[in-house]
Amino acid sequence: MTAVPTATELEIRVAGPEDFAEIRRVTIGAYLAAGHVTEGHPYLAVLGDVEQRARHAELWIAELGGRAVASVMITHPGRKYTEVALDGELEFRMLAVDPAAQGLGVGRAIVERILDHAHSLDGVEAVAITSGAWMAPAHRLYGSLGFVRVPERDWSFDGGPKDLWVFRHGLR
Repeated sequence: MTAVPTATELEIRVAGPEDFAEIRRVTIGAYLAAGHVTEGHPYLAVLGDVEQRARHAELWIAELGGRAVASVMITHPGRKYTEVALDGELEFRMLAVDPAAQGLGVGRAIVERILDHAHSLDGVEAVAITSGAWMAPAHRLYGSLGFVRVPERDWSFDGGPKDLWVFRHGLR
């Protein structure tokens, strides 16, 4: 069993243009490896367009030993990439951990950092996220950190079954 990275080993920071290629690699690789999308799926274009996301949201990158191992997008209500955040909520999306770094606590460390960040923001009372109904490992992580499912806010892309579940973590 590999040890969980320590705060000094894992660096989580706001990403810059020099990080975009690594964010693209990590995000697409993680989504493909997990089976969330397959080669040729249209959502890969969204995941891969890091430059567009960076114009409308804040991107974070996590590095372990100088190598990019994860990324996440932070957004607020009313912005282009926001799906579920209401007034007073921060939203994160596209949390992706390189398959080679999964199981090391990287995802947990990022979500904890997001919660700390949200606490520091005026007017933010909660963090909201969407997670696919099929993403059981993510649900366990979020639940262990205090997120609660809000089924009345569940949704779908196409009007079919509401298989995109909303989770919320109140801060105050």
